[in-house]
Amino acid sequence: MNIEQLTARLDALESRVVIESLISAYANAFDRIDASLLSGIWHEDSTLDLPGFGQAGSRDEILAMAQNSWRQMPHMHHWMANPLIEIGGDSAVGTVAADCLFHDIEKGPVQVSGLYHDRFERRDGRWAFLSRRFELHFLTPLKDWVPVGGEEKYASGERQSVDKSLNS
Repeated sequence: MNIEQLTARLDALESRVVIESLISAYANAFDRIDASLLSGIWHEDSTLDLPGFGQAGSRDEILAMAQNSWRQMPHMHHWMANPLIEIGGDSAVGTVAADCLFHDIEKGPVQVSGLYHDRFERRDGRWAFLSRRFELHFLTPLKDWVPVGGEEKYASGERQSVDKSLNS
């Protein structure tokens, strides 16, 4: 193996680690309501398509969509799994399974599962999302689901509004 081959292999390994970190940063940014973290994982012209939750055609639109989501769903917990990533030079495609638990202020607690279809691009040495599209497999209301322990508790007002929306 020559130095060019080793350099290419090292670049592929480093790129994969960075791309997996982007996937994790996406989940953490939404779960922690961290606009700064969310902003840093997209190119300016990136797109996000979340059927049933919204569409965005730029990083600024993605951040605005996130702000709306955080108002509607102040409690989010994403789990990303089984990433399949194909890297070719300065571009990459991937899929990653997602399971999410949300507390929607109108619907109450819901579980959402599906598959993200991603495109990544390295520009000026920096990897970021170019596009992310969610394929919804299911959205399931979790009627009467209430956490009984832990640090994150829903305010009683949130629970009352959830009870009303579930009973209507």
